[in-house]
Amino acid sequence: MGLGNPGPEYENTRHNAGVWLVDALKGDLPLKQSSRFHGRHGILSASKDHDIHLLVPSTFMNHSGQSVAAVSRYYDIPADAILVAHDDIDLPVGDIRLKHDGGHGGHNGLRDIIQHLGSHAFWRLRMGVSHPGHRDDVTDHVLSTPSKQDRLQIDQAIQNFVTLVPSLLAGKFQQVMQVLHTKPGEEKE
Repeated sequence: MGLGNPGPEYENTRHNAGVWLVDALKGDLPLKQSSRFHGRHGILSASKDHDIHLLVPSTFMNHSGQSVAAVSRYYDIPADAILVAHDDIDLPVGDIRLKHDGGHGGHNGLRDIIQHLGSHAFWRLRMGVSHPGHRDDVTDHVLSTPSKQDRLQIDQAIQNFVTLVPSLLAGKFQQVMQVLHTKPGEEKE
């Protein structure tokens, strides 16, 4: 699922980085608006063994859990089979980190998902949008459009992640984390 806010005024804001990821994954697959799921939903056949449910909530970020929980219950998807892509101010622009389980880290979308799922044991794809420098500037920062250079870095990170999806589907989570978490030029352990 890709977190973001609905409406054209938010479409290109940093807060919608999760939506950008879903858009990259879906390709030509249309996501259909579903009142049952409180969002746009589609099923991507990734392989003969795997279908991927793609979801973009039509609720605002702070109410994303309503949408995630609705799809989870309807399709009987356990929390640990859910991947939530979201913006993260604690990571530099273009960094992506894969994480399983944990708290919400102050992210209201994650907080709502944890509350609605009754679990925090889902996967998170933390997408770096950088910190504005002062906590009073965070809201304006995530609700503004990134620079052209920042957007290019985010889009490149998304494309890099998309190439790793087959490895995720094969259960190679540690391998994917190693690739994502190793900066170019660093030695892999």
